[in-house]
Amino acid sequence: MTTAETEPVTPALADGENLLEVTNLTKHFPIRRGLLQRQVGAVQAVDGLDFTVKKGETLSLVGESGCGKTTTGRLLTRLLEPTAGKIVFEGRDISHMSEGKIRPLRKDIQMIFQDPYGSLNPRHTVGKIVGAPFHLQKVKTEGGTKKAVQELLELVGLSPEHYNRYPHEFSGGQRQRIGIARTLALRPKLIVADEPVSALDVSIQAQVVNLLEDLQNEFDLTYVMIAHDLSVVRHVSDRVAVMYLGKIVEIADRISLYEKPMHPYTVALLSAVPIPDTKRRGKQERIRLEGDVPSPINPPPACRFHTRCWKAQDICKTVEPPLLQLAPGHQAACHFPENQSGGEAPKKATAAAS
Repeated sequence: MTTAETEPVTPALADGENLLEVTNLTKHFPIRRGLLQRQVGAVQAVDGLDFTVKKGETLSLVGESGCGKTTTGRLLTRLLEPTAGKIVFEGRDISHMSEGKIRPLRKDIQMIFQDPYGSLNPRHTVGKIVGAPFHLQKVKTEGGTKKAVQELLELVGLSPEHYNRYPHEFSGGQRQRIGIARTLALRPKLIVADEPVSALDVSIQAQVVNLLEDLQNEFDLTYVMIAHDLSVVRHVSDRVAVMYLGKIVEIADRISLYEKPMHPYTVALLSAVPIPDTKRRGKQERIRLEGDVPSPINPPPACRFHTRCWKAQDICKTVEPPLLQLAPGHQAACHFPENQSGGEAPKKATAAAS
């Protein structure tokens, strides 16, 4: 493939090097009222995230609905402009790049959307949908766009004969494969997958997840996976970041986080994951969090989880816990973390047998 414009050449990164670095990433949506549309508040959707994504890995963002996962994904792909903070991709600060400068980078950062039908134009054929990136980025392919699109369709498990069909003629799983083919067209380096299987039947979810894994191995892709299904996350992730009310409360490698979660919120989330082993099912305690998630318009002071936490003390209401490394590669933002070596046994004051 050759591009019509000459673009700056960035040095190739080796696996394990940071492809993406995020510092104090913040997004507040202003609330305006009155005739003069004065700002009277703000929805603190994302409030000071710090994390890195290494080349070739899968980092998953998990948490309840409304915690800021999707907003974070749209910030990383620059579909939204950050209120503050820095996003560095391959050593280049893309936080506040103009649309003209960010456009050539679109081919390196792509997104898979949650709704496999809403993200496809019903008036366009599959060929036009999947071939759109080539036209938008003025990329010429050997053998023409049609051949390239048909190869992409084969790559994601669809027939090249589907080229002239419309989205309504496909099932949900097939539509998501079309979306994945479009995402892969320009061979991106980073893919943000926003709940790519949550809208699909359970029987189809595993097929799409396995497809994403196969494509990652074949094309050395890097994923930021946004999800709420912790069983799917466990299958696909290298590292997992747990979000609560716009902040990351815990981040660790998959094994460490699932076997020894440290933040009480993570412990509560994992206690709700169904266990297929009937011998262990009765032994797991289900932690039922009291109350609803507070409003991001007026989040609780200090630790945002203290209004629902069974371990909360006075310090949790006055001093915000920093995101600290409590074990090798394992960070948590909690004054009283769980599962620490030599620490106290986890207390489940509001636990109930599942």
